[in-house]
Amino acid sequence: MLRRALLNAVPELGILANCCATPFADVASQTELAPRGARGACATGGQVGSLEATRSDVVDANRILAHEGILDAFGHVSVRHPDRPDRFLLSRARAPELVHDSDLLEFDLSGEPVDNKGPTPYIERYIHAAVYAVREDVSSVCHNHAPAILPFSVSMTPLSGVIHAARFLGADVPVWDLAREFPGEWSPLVRNLEYGDSLAECLGAGSIALMRGHGSVVVGNDPQEVVSRCISMDKNARVQEIAIRLGDYTRLHEGEYESRSSAASFGRASDNRAWEYFCRRAGLL
Repeated sequence: MLRRALLNAVPELGILANCCATPFADVASQTELAPRGARGACATGGQVGSLEATRSDVVDANRILAHEGILDAFGHVSVRHPDRPDRFLLSRARAPELVHDSDLLEFDLSGEPVDNKGPTPYIERYIHAAVYAVREDVSSVCHNHAPAILPFSVSMTPLSGVIHAARFLGADVPVWDLAREFPGEWSPLVRNLEYGDSLAECLGAGSIALMRGHGSVVVGNDPQEVVSRCISMDKNARVQEIAIRLGDYTRLHEGEYESRSSAASFGRASDNRAWEYFCRRAGLL
């Protein structure tokens, strides 16, 4: 009775309760999957940093975040080239759920494809190029338009860490406003390196920056960590919005925030149950 009353009063609680409750048997029927050989194998072991594993991870990261609703027809995940730190891998312009290994293109840190005769790239590839150029500690980047975070990008209430899984958010996530940074420029997209550099400066040493009325950029050690952070960011935003409506709420205490210049281990060398779980939900295992 109490549970029903709470769900009636705050419908979003039902969303939170069900966001991770999709039966595994139903996953494959909900997601159109490419043939096994045409996509990443969602590897859970193997040599860290190998090119094959890196390519597999970034393909799977795109598909997982699409399945989890962080990405839709737009948005993208990239990874730094394991053998060429001055380059990164990013899909051609394609919906993330449909990305295959064959879609991956190689870019330099100016955001230009190494093969300039290849398929059409994403316009906002400059987000990734600019971050990799100034953040040697970052090996994966996601640009997304997750709906849960958008209210915090246009209000005076900052997105803050309120749940333990999102302690990387810190106390006050910065918001980048293209129109404010470039007066007279009304493009909604990060369509050149100058805009990308400005966004990277706003990100600073942090793990996330919001983009006013647009979305966010999330960074991490590898695609696996970026997946974890994006999903935790989304859950934190939903919880914080509900807490605001309930009245006064408690953010994480200062000592609970993850250092903004450090990144917790989340790759193959650590407990990777979350990666396996998200791979299974997306039908990749």
